[in-house]
Amino acid sequence: MKRSSLTLRPLASALLLAGAATLGGCMLIGPDYKRPSLETLDVPADYPEPQAGEATVLQADWWTLYGDATLNDLVASAQKNSADIRLATAQLEEARAALREANASLFPEIDAGVSDNSSRVSTVTAVPVPSGIPLVRPDKRLAISTAFELDFWGRLRRGTEAARAVALSSQYGRDTVTITLAATTSQAYFLLRAIDAQIVVTRETLKAREDSLEVTRDRSNSGISSDLDVQQAIGARSDAILQLQELERQRKIVEHQLGVLTGNLALRIAPGNLDNLPAPPVPPTGLPSALLERRPDVRSAEQNLVAANARIGIAKAAMFPTISLTGYLGGESTDFSNLLSMPARIWNLGFAMTLPLFDEGRIFARTAQAEARQRQSVANYQRSVETAFRETADAVSNLYASTQSEAEYKVKVEAARQALVLSRTRYDAGYSAYLEVLDAQRTANDAELAMIRNRQLRLAYSVDLMRALGGGWNPEAPR
Repeated sequence: MKRSSLTLRPLASALLLAGAATLGGCMLIGPDYKRPSLETLDVPADYPEPQAGEATVLQADWWTLYGDATLNDLVASAQKNSADIRLATAQLEEARAALREANASLFPEIDAGVSDNSSRVSTVTAVPVPSGIPLVRPDKRLAISTAFELDFWGRLRRGTEAARAVALSSQYGRDTVTITLAATTSQAYFLLRAIDAQIVVTRETLKAREDSLEVTRDRSNSGISSDLDVQQAIGARSDAILQLQELERQRKIVEHQLGVLTGNLALRIAPGNLDNLPAPPVPPTGLPSALLERRPDVRSAEQNLVAANARIGIAKAAMFPTISLTGYLGGESTDFSNLLSMPARIWNLGFAMTLPLFDEGRIFARTAQAEARQRQSVANYQRSVETAFRETADAVSNLYASTQSEAEYKVKVEAARQALVLSRTRYDAGYSAYLEVLDAQRTANDAELAMIRNRQLRLAYSVDLMRALGGGWNPEAPR
C-alpha cells in the first residue's frame, strides 16, 4: 500500500500544481466592465410631466390593482400557457446550461479508458522473432487521464463572465416577455370592456331611434310631419344598426386575440361594464428617471454589453501562450488479472505551451471584431435607455392628459343629453325640423362613445406606464 501511494504522487502533484496555478493566476486580460451612467447618456433626472398622484407602491402583479377577477384569470392563463413564455424559458435554460459548461472549463477533465487489443508480428522481417516469443501479443490497458489548461491570462474566466452575462440577459429577456404579455392581455381586455360599454350605449341609441321612428310615423300618418322625417328616422335607425354590428364584429376579433394570448382558442368572455373597473393609479410627482434601469429589457441590454466586454479579454488572451498539463495513470498487461498489479503500473505527466508566432494578423483582427461588437453593445444599451425614457415619458404624458380630459368628457355628455331632450321638445312642439333631432342624437351618441374611448385609453395608458417602468414603481427607492 505504501508503494502504491507513492506511485500516485506524480499525477496528484500535477493536479495540485494546476489548482494552485489557477487560484494564483489573478491576471485578467481585457477591460473590466463599468456600467455607463445615466449622466453620461444625457438622461434627465426626472420626467418633466407634472404628475398629480400620491406616492404609491405598485407591486409586480400590478394588474390585480384593477380589481377584476376576469382580468386576473386571463393574465394567469397567459403566463402559464403562452408559447412565448415557453420559448423564453427554454432559451433561459439553454443559457444556464452554457454557463455551467463555462464554469466546468475551470476544472480538470478526468476520463477513464479501457482498451483490449491484439496484434501479430511478422516472422519474415529483417530481425527474426526469437524462439519462444508468441507471435500474437495481447495488450490490455486501463488508465485514468486528465487534461487541464492553466488559466494564466483569464481566458476561461472571461468566458465564464460572458456566459454568466448571457444567462442573465436571457433571464431578463424572459421577464420582458412576461411583462409584455401581461400588458398586452390587460390592454386587450380593457378594449373588450370598452366595446361592451359602446355596445350598451349603441343599443340604447338604437332603442331610442326605433321609438323615434314610431313617433315620426304616427305624426306622418296624422299629417303633422312629412315623409321626409320618416325617411330620416329610418336612416338614423340603420346607422345605429350598422354601428352595433361593427362593434359586435370588433368584439369577436378582440376575443379571438385574448384566446391566442391565453392559449385557449375557444375562449368566451361574458359581457361586462367598463365603469366597474377602478380608475388607474397616477404616478407620483417627480418620478425619477433612474427607475428605467430596473426595466428587464434595459438590464438585458446591459448584460449583452457585459458579455461583449468580456469577449474582448477572450480575444486578447489568444495573443499569449496557452499552457496546459496532461497526464494519465493506470495499468497495462497481457491479462486483465494483472492490470492492477504494481509491475503493470503506467503513468505519464506532460507539460505543453503553445505561443502564436505568425498568423497574418488573425488574432488582432478577432480582437478588433470583439472591440467593435462591444461598441455596438454600448450603442444598443444607450438606445434601450433612450427608448425606455421616451416610452415612460409618453405614458406619463398620455395618462396625465387622459385623466384631465375625463371631467370635460362628462360635461360634454351631459350637455349633449340635455340638448337632445330640448331638441325633442322643440320638434314635438313644432318649433324645429326633425333634422335638429337627428343632429342632437348623433351628437349625444358620439359624446358617450368618445367618453368611453377616453376611459379605455386612460386604462391603456396606465398599462403602458406599468410596462415602461418594468412593472410598477416604488417612490421610496433610492435614485
